[in-house]
Amino acid sequence: MPLDLARVAAESAAWTWYPDDARVVETDEHLLVAYPDWFHEPLQLLRLHISRPVAGVLEEVLDAARDLAAGRPALTHLAVQVRMDAPADLVPELRRRGAEVAETLDVLAADLSGCSSGGAADLGEWPGVTVSWVDDLPTARDFGAVEASVFGGEVPDPADTARAERSLAEARAELATGAGQLVAYLEGRAVGVAGLARGSATARLWGGGVLEDARGRGVYRALLASRLERGVLLGADLALVKGRVETSAPILRRAGFEVVGREETLRLPL
Repeated sequence: MPLDLARVAAESAAWTWYPDDARVVETDEHLLVAYPDWFHEPLQLLRLHISRPVAGVLEEVLDAARDLAAGRPALTHLAVQVRMDAPADLVPELRRRGAEVAETLDVLAADLSGCSSGGAADLGEWPGVTVSWVDDLPTARDFGAVEASVFGGEVPDPADTARAERSLAEARAELATGAGQLVAYLEGRAVGVAGLARGSATARLWGGGVLEDARGRGVYRALLASRLERGVLLGADLALVKGRVETSAPILRRAGFEVVGREETLRLPL
């Protein structure tokens, strides 16, 4: 079936995430989040819905961001997510203030209605690759280490049991909803990670990434297939994912996903 583009746009706009221990400033116009220090972009503007000039709003956002950054010297910039529904003059204003593009994502979607086994297309085979849902401390540690290596951020200390237990608790909470986190192993070595979240009847595919030296072996496709299969079992009729244009987006297009928009993250100095 043809994609319902209005639904895809609404689902994409509604998709945000932050942990319970994040500091949040939310108004009718914006959502500003200070994540824990280990996060790859610890200070982010996740949403901006305004009807007044963007320059003035950004001044207010920056004031709030500087308050959140107080006492955290590593927070030197604000990562601004420019979503599909962002004001048209947001990027020009960010660039005028010295912001630079950090990441460009394609927003992709696939119709899952009628799928009995998951997947938008035949994803082939991946010899030597296995996947595991995070449900114990070893897989939680593997997830954290690979995620930080792929996306940036603080690589967990293997001796930091408290952090691993927090991560495991989050993963098990997601599993309880039917979703969860995945680790991919290539010949026994942890090399890839991915996540699945539920949004009404939408399978939200997040955080898919593979270590550079393990790419081209089917690891990402294995992670994709597992999440699509689980999404269909949960009753999802739409899959939504935001893929890096250089890496995962081409795989997703070959798997039958359709590009419906593009988003950027710009780093704005504080």
